[in-house]
Amino acid sequence: MLRHPARLLALGFGTGLSPVAPGTVATLWAWLSYEVLTAWVAPPSMLWLVITASLLGWWASASTARQLNIRDPGCVVIDEIAAFWLVLWLLQANTWTLALLTFCLFRFFDAVKPGPVGWADRLCHFVDPKADKAAWAKIGGGIMLDDFVAAGSTLLVVLAIQWSVGMSSSLSGLAAYLR
Repeated sequence: MLRHPARLLALGFGTGLSPVAPGTVATLWAWLSYEVLTAWVAPPSMLWLVITASLLGWWASASTARQLNIRDPGCVVIDEIAAFWLVLWLLQANTWTLALLTFCLFRFFDAVKPGPVGWADRLCHFVDPKADKAAWAKIGGGIMLDDFVAAGSTLLVVLAIQWSVGMSSSLSGLAAYLR
């Protein structure tokens, strides 16, 4: 993990090395680190941190997958971290219940990969590194993409639940950024 900066980032600073449920461990780390970061980072700046983490995550995922010669290594978890940060930033979950619901939904969509999440996940499996010079960059993008589709699915379900029970549902992070 420490041999290359891409691996350190791609493996979520070690969370991807968990012998049990590395994606869940990384998502828990993302939640904790997000809570710590928001104490010092304003919502508009947090968006830039999410964008930076996503772009660096793409690079780190591609580099690590290439080094390991595996199209979608289970130890690569920066995709969970960046995508869950985006969900947390957009929702600004102000209750423990909403944050836990968001966590559970995100893990469901990421693990089960229903519908569009599964489609996005399969994209990087059809790229041939021997025939395509940009294959590993595409694979890195595919690694990241399915988690962002899982994040979008999570957002839609949370917003639908909030709407159905009459809660005010706003994308607080986006609203704070636009102010």
